[in-house]
Amino acid sequence: MEKNCQECGEKIVGRSDKKFCNDQCRNAFNNKLEVGDKSLVRNINNALKKNYKILCALNPSGKTKIPKHKMTEIGFNFNLYTQVHFTKKGDRYNYCYDEGYLLLEGNQVLLVKK
Repeated sequence: MEKNCQECGEKIVGRSDKKFCNDQCRNAFNNKLEVGDKSLVRNINNALKKNYKILCALNPSGKTKIPKHKMTEIGFNFNLYTQVHFTKKGDRYNYCYDEGYLLLEGNQVLLVKK
């Protein structure tokens, strides 16, 4: 029975349980399997880091109020955060690590640091 390489399709010579014709094909095949999951996590982590840097830059004093559009203009993603905190009054603070924000009325955002 003739077997073909799972990566390139070439005929495999050697052991009967071989799946790849050489190390390059084996590495290429396994790298393709890993790319999907790892790139998703890497992209999310990079976006969280970007959000964190933006919050740090806009909130040097620990508590600042700014217009929401300023954050959007510099690329802040309001859909990505690491945790949520609800106060007794029912306010929802979204945090990106230790930097957080509260959406206020009138398109204002209160930036806070834990």
